[in-house]
Amino acid sequence: MADGKDPLRYFRIEARELVDQISAGVLDLDQRAGPEPVAKLLRFAHTLKGAARVVKQKDIADRAHAFEEILVPHRADAGPLAAEEMRELLRLNDEIAAHVALMEKPPPVETAPEPAAAHEPEPAEPITHRAATQDLDELLDAIGETNTRMAPLRAGCATVERLQRSAANLADQLRHDRGAAGGPARAAAVRLAGELGSAGRRFTDAVDQIERELDEVRAKAEGLRLVPVSSVFTALRRAVRDAADAEGRRVRFSARGAGIRMGAHLLGPVSGAFLHVVRNAVAHGIEPADVRLAAGKPAEGTVTVEVERRGRFAVFRCVDDGRGFDLDALRRTAEDRGLLPPGGPPPDVDDLLRLVLQGGISTSPSVTEVAGRGIGMDAVRDVADQLHGEVTVRSRPGHGATVELMFPLALLAMTGLIVEAGGTVATLPLDTVRACVRLGAGEATAAVASGRLVHEDTAAPFLPLAEALYAGSAVPDSPGIGAAVVVNGPSGVFAIGVDRLAGTSALVARPLPDLTPASPVIGSVAVDADGNPRLVLDPAGLAEEVLRRHRSDRPVAAAQAEPLPILVVDDSLTTRMLERSILESAGYEVDLAASGEEGLEKARSRSYGLFLTDIDMPGIDGFTFVERTRADPLLAVVPAILVSSRASAADRDRGRAAGASAYVVKGEFDQEQLLDHIRRLVVRS
Repeated sequence: MADGKDPLRYFRIEARELVDQISAGVLDLDQRAGPEPVAKLLRFAHTLKGAARVVKQKDIADRAHAFEEILVPHRADAGPLAAEEMRELLRLNDEIAAHVALMEKPPPVETAPEPAAAHEPEPAEPITHRAATQDLDELLDAIGETNTRMAPLRAGCATVERLQRSAANLADQLRHDRGAAGGPARAAAVRLAGELGSAGRRFTDAVDQIERELDEVRAKAEGLRLVPVSSVFTALRRAVRDAADAEGRRVRFSARGAGIRMGAHLLGPVSGAFLHVVRNAVAHGIEPADVRLAAGKPAEGTVTVEVERRGRFAVFRCVDDGRGFDLDALRRTAEDRGLLPPGGPPPDVDDLLRLVLQGGISTSPSVTEVAGRGIGMDAVRDVADQLHGEVTVRSRPGHGATVELMFPLALLAMTGLIVEAGGTVATLPLDTVRACVRLGAGEATAAVASGRLVHEDTAAPFLPLAEALYAGSAVPDSPGIGAAVVVNGPSGVFAIGVDRLAGTSALVARPLPDLTPASPVIGSVAVDADGNPRLVLDPAGLAEEVLRRHRSDRPVAAAQAEPLPILVVDDSLTTRMLERSILESAGYEVDLAASGEEGLEKARSRSYGLFLTDIDMPGIDGFTFVERTRADPLLAVVPAILVSSRASAADRDRGRAAGASAYVVKGEFDQEQLLDHIRRLVVRS
């Protein structure tokens, strides 16, 4: 039998998974002690011990048992394990991992060939190495080419269906022919229609099956080509833990961007480089606990690794909250090595930090296990050169340092929001989408006219996507803007108008060819299930275009733009004058209205940046005032704040339903809070 050939076959699969789970679990326990992580680790260790004993792997079973012995006393203990116990868990984990690694390539066992009739196909073992990048690229290209060849087959299915309908129509017509030849001809037509229908169904089913199988093959190939960033976080986290242990520091590791997927040929070198970066962050950045406490910081330092997609680039960033780079020590070291003239003028801070990337530069006073040789940042620079990327180093004395590596991506897996604008179908990375808002005709017209869309207390810059896609040329006719997509941009939230939303889709994006003329809002291209190219939008490029259009439509730069006046609507003279005094002291021009009716009249006669209105007024109350301004396309983009003595949740909910961007209770009145709302919401000229 298959198992007789390799008795450890399935154990290796299970053991690899359990070792990964135990490695992550130990690091979780180190940062978050308690019964729950202990119980999870005990389950993993017990499962591994039992499986190892079944296949007579005594070394692994004994270490898993020792692992359990350390954890069992802490089953109901909410406190952290002793440092010696954590070191022993890590040591046992490393030894178990080493034993499992030794079993990856078992010696071949020669056996007599089995009869063909008795042979059973063996289940495929998970691949433990990544296929060659070039081979996978060629496979993906071949799948894409095959998909394009499916289009004529689909057209053939449609042709057969039309022929079947024609034959059926002919049979109906011959039914009324009473001539000698009518009967046989009709029978032939009926037979032809039946055969065409049967052939068409078989043809369509076969094409459907081929397309499904192609999609499965493409998904598996892409899975081999792209791996999640989370696969390197455990190693980085362990490096931080070991460095902290060696240096006598208390350090917490955090990570963001685990779901991003990229090529293994990129992730391997970057992971190796960032092992140096996180160790340096601990050794050079994080201070001892007493020093941190004296500086007003928490005793435990933090090292954070962030991964994000920026257009067709990936960004790996390590941020720590330590002391930052020792610039004086760095300058002295650079002078000793002849990189700076001794006694010369002090170099610029950025120039000094760039020297960190030179080999042999270290600010550590002595050589330790994790610092002092000056080769860590040199390795990062080499990886950046290898991947055609760049490294940026920033430091804030006393607050920490940031090391950022940015490099281009050949392939990138993502989930995209499919949109249509001006007859063009495009995809926007879903992880940058904050919200989708359905727009009526009046709301769309108001957003286009004002260049803003009010959403969740924010007047976001707005631009129809078709104008960005067809910059410099006429926009094709379309049904009109039916929805807005609110996007998180590099410098804040913005919104784009689209004709319609067409759902979400998983895709693999490729960079555009170097000589391809394209708008800066387009970051890459993907191939859909039919083999057609689909544009993938670049959120950073979109944000830049939206802000550029927003600035160009106004003669005054956004940073220098004057705020539009504020209209205060309140039937109380005292309240009107108090609010006017507060707002004018903050630099705003203010108009006053003593009723909702007067407020509506003034709102329609002048452009305002904000409405500040009471609720309880004779005639039109504040809720009605806000509802009527939201219903007016020209006023709908002006944010409104309700200021009232009403403090119930029902009134707040009614205010939100009416369209108010903020609700301030007079009994809890805070001048700075009110001004914060206004600074965030007010529309500028």
